[in-house]
Amino acid sequence: MTDQHVRIAHYAVARGSGRLVTIGLGSCVASAMHDGKFRVAGLAHILLPDPSLSREVDQPARFATTAVPLLVDAMRQMGARGELVAKIAGGASLFGAMLTGTGGQVGARNVAAAKASLAKAGIALVGEETGGVAGRSVTLDVNTGALHVRSVRGGERVL
Repeated sequence: MTDQHVRIAHYAVARGSGRLVTIGLGSCVASAMHDGKFRVAGLAHILLPDPSLSREVDQPARFATTAVPLLVDAMRQMGARGELVAKIAGGASLFGAMLTGTGGQVGARNVAAAKASLAKAGIALVGEETGGVAGRSVTLDVNTGALHVRSVRGGERVL
């Protein structure tokens, strides 16, 4: 099984088989989408809720508000024609008091922005492993849509 690694502020899509993997989710959120009928999957490693929090706006996968539509478009171009469903993981509060410039913890704001972006796109959120104080890594099975979420403190959970 081939693994395709997704770096922070990047995304990847695949069709048929293989796995999409991202590691080191602290306050970041992994947004995983799957089309079960056409076996197309996508994964984005989201760093921030929206572009207003960064001077670097040239990577749309960096932000929840732009990563979700980017991922949907890329999956449709890859052949996804069925209903898309989503799962998210991450959004931890690793440094309790670390706040964004506008107030509010980055992890919680990333989770809220990812959920809002999915809702705006009309994509059902069917699973999540978010919050807490531990970092996570995820592996998305392109064929089945199973999202394996690993945490140092929480073991492994499959969404």
